Amino acid sequence: MVKTFMTIAGLVLCVAGGIQAQDRLQVQGTSPDLYVLHTVKKGETFYSLGRSYSLPPKQIASENNISFEQGLQLGQQVKIPLNNTNFSQKSEPDPHGTPVFHKVEEKETLYRLSVNHNKVPLDNIRHWNNMTGDGLQKDSYVIVGWLKSGGGITAPSTPVASVPAATPPANHPAATPPASTPAPSNPAPSNPAPSTPVATPPASTTPPPPVTKPDQPATPAEPAKTPDSNNTGSKPPVTSAPAGSSFEQLYNQQTGNGKNVSSEKGPGGWFKSNASPGKYYALHNTAPRGTIIKVTNPLNGKFIYAKVLEAIPQIKQNEGLIIKLSDSALEALGTNEAKFYCQLSYED
Repeated sequence: MVKTFMTIAGLVLCVAGGIQAQDRLQVQGTSPDLYVLHTVKKGETFYSLGRSYSLPPKQIASENNISFEQGLQLGQQVKIPLNNTNFSQKSEPDPHGTPVFHKVEEKETLYRLSVNHNKVPLDNIRHWNNMTGDGLQKDSYVIVGWLKSGGGITAPSTPVASVPAATPPANHPAATPPASTPAPSNPAPSNPAPSTPVATPPASTTPPPPVTKPDQPATPAEPAKTPDSNNTGSKPPVTSAPAGSSFEQLYNQQTGNGKNVSSEKGPGGWFKSNASPGKYYALHNTAPRGTIIKVTNPLNGKFIYAKVLEAIPQIKQNEGLIIKLSDSALEALGTNEAKFYCQLSYED
């Protein structure tokens, strides 16, 4: 299980931008002195930080009592203030913004968290974090606002640098046999037991993925890892329809043409895959393997249908995500962000 999770983690796309190697943006201080800390990397200047964090370069220098002419040093920690210029706590986040997290302390309440962070409305916190109640768990991370998009900033909460040893480049091309991609056009009906109506690659290719082989059906190795801790108590895998059925048709069958639907809203992420054009796949923590999820981008109304492969791996860079999609789905949803806001609908 751990090996599978690390394999998936290694396939996450390297994020671009001025703070790509930073960990998640974690807020420091309390209102009205909120800020994040940035560790200076090779080649960074006050100007590049100003572009990344949407602040005047001289303001950053002044905030840190550093001479603007002196410049920055490698490894130096720089205080980046969060204010009305670069920080938003509106209900609907900036689609190109970056989430800012707070690490929950012992016995901390949702109300206290709100007061310490500009009295952000409780409903906004629940909305951003897909929360249904007011309970907080110690050492968990909660979104308290969004850093507005700057000249070079992209989501720093999914840095590939946090799992450098887990990337196995050699496994990626070998993971998808050419024969498995065109299999959906096969007129022969699938075996009722597998969750995906396509040809099964040789058993030797099963260890690396469901993620790198989205068109692969369940194999004997999968039942051992599907009872993930994230799926405890969930419904059994959904049975596939005959070959040739589109994901939209399967979604309508599963939901009774949209009558029995559960909904979620929150941040989504993505992973690399070699899926066939027009075929989209997903990782989700509660929907059974084989469930078809309708994913909508509420900012432009675009939507796609994606098939669940397994649960989202419980690693640092996935915290707060409600879904992860195969990379081809991003263009169809009209976004290229590493983390994006979305709405989900699937079988109740």
